[in-house]
Amino acid sequence: MDFQAFAKAWQAGWNSHDLDRILSHYSEDILFHSRKAQASTGSGVIRGKAALRSYWAQALEAQPDLIFTVEDVFEGHDMMVISYLNHHGVLAAETLYFGADGLVVQAAACHRAEDG
Repeated sequence: MDFQAFAKAWQAGWNSHDLDRILSHYSEDILFHSRKAQASTGSGVIRGKAALRSYWAQALEAQPDLIFTVEDVFEGHDMMVISYLNHHGVLAAETLYFGADGLVVQAAACHRAEDG
């Protein structure tokens, strides 16, 4: 797998705000872990692509100026970590685990605490 190419496509998808493009990287049975999801959905784990679409649609609507800039890519066995800055300059990271088909089957988002 070309992890650098994946990270570029991941960034381009997010910056396009096109949910189909963003979700094209994820399996139907994706498990997505996020502390931010817990605040808005009541659970820190989102199960399935349809639920993830709903969560991310709300997030994109609330942040129309959202932009991600990939800072670094860490490669592992059937997994990677993408560190990136968001449009507020907050550093975050996503850990992505891939299935045999090359789609993300599990992901976890971590965000640096904002100052203040």
